[in-house]
Amino acid sequence: MKNTFYILCFIAFSCFSFKVSGQTWDKESLRQLDLAWEEANLHPNPDFLEQLLAEDFIWIHNHNSMTDSKTTVVERAQKALQNKNPNPNSITRSRESREVTVILSGSTAIVTGITVVDRGPSPTTYHFMRTYVWKDGNSQLLANHTMAIPDEEL
Repeated sequence: MKNTFYILCFIAFSCFSFKVSGQTWDKESLRQLDLAWEEANLHPNPDFLEQLLAEDFIWIHNHNSMTDSKTTVVERAQKALQNKNPNPNSITRSRESREVTVILSGSTAIVTGITVVDRGPSPTTYHFMRTYVWKDGNSQLLANHTMAIPDEEL
């Protein structure tokens, strides 16, 4: 009987606690991970992106103007690090998230919110929706969709 109790506790703990390899699967940890994604886009970090992005990651940009895969995102970050004199018109000065909401359902999480990206001449405000999955003891970004919000709707 005592063993049954311990087995049931272990099963319950395993099902409801997603803490492995220093990562935790909860709303605050996902908010922080999403901020790290924004930071890796502002200050390119190909190693972080390689670890974060799922192999079949997809990023649908504004009005499907561009679609990225894990490979294209990581390669863009690598090129940005190698480029010593980037075009000043393409330099992103800041990325700020707000109104971030996290929805958890088992091993899937949806993170939505607003990101204001300042590349000049004026900032662009985007609505985003990202899908994270808990796989093999790690959080992975599986999908990202961004849509610019017209200035008149702000």
